[in-house]
Amino acid sequence: MREKLAFSQVSFSYGDQPILDRFGLEIQKGELVSLIGPSGIGKSTLFQLAAGLLQPEHGVIRLDGQPATKRLGQVGYMPQRDLLLAWRTVAENAGLPLEIQGFSQRAIRERVEQELPRFGLAEWKDAYPEELSGGMRQRVSFMRALLTGADLLLLDEPFSALDGITRMEMQEWLHSMWQQTGSTMLLITHDIDEAILLADRVVVLLGAPIRQPVELRVAVPRPRSMSSRNDPAFHALREEIWQLLRSSAHAVGERRGG
Repeated sequence: MREKLAFSQVSFSYGDQPILDRFGLEIQKGELVSLIGPSGIGKSTLFQLAAGLLQPEHGVIRLDGQPATKRLGQVGYMPQRDLLLAWRTVAENAGLPLEIQGFSQRAIRERVEQELPRFGLAEWKDAYPEELSGGMRQRVSFMRALLTGADLLLLDEPFSALDGITRMEMQEWLHSMWQQTGSTMLLITHDIDEAILLADRVVVLLGAPIRQPVELRVAVPRPRSMSSRNDPAFHALREEIWQLLRSSAHAVGERRGG
């Protein structure tokens, strides 16, 4: 496998609050990697650095093995909220990245209509966001992220606002889309089961600031489904991640108490 994204000795602070200290992480092309850690530790900051919205104070961020100071526009991003434009139809929302890139309306329409069936949205192309379920809105958001043309996608808790059943359906759907597209995906989640179900590796972010993350490979066989949660390897990894997060929370509590 080839390196798709790498942080090498990256440090970053907000004012006098350090977030990353000589942080290192490598994501290989075609991987799906989950990031999990306590709230406020800096997961979204990592995404903003990867996407080029922020720049490191020290260290290097690489894309495709090369130092990349201009990353903006080279990485697809799917936020927690779908951020669909209420006055645009499904097709118009999905085609927005192509519009920004200067494609003709005809080319945009042809490309979007070609992709809609794969996302289960062909019959909804003329619908407006208010007419869609939460899961369908997230499918539009994901399609829009893919149509940026980037093969590295950052998914920031994309299913956190969905009800439990829809969330499980969307997890299986995302897993199948990752297999179909061959994209490299980095997923932020607070759900341990979701992190394991979807990923090749789970990266546990600990410490303040974050230095070296704990990387755990998922040994549960693919393809995975909800029944994969019954696999002994799934149970063992869930417990390992929980103990890491629990120990981290306890350490933070002791520091605050002192």
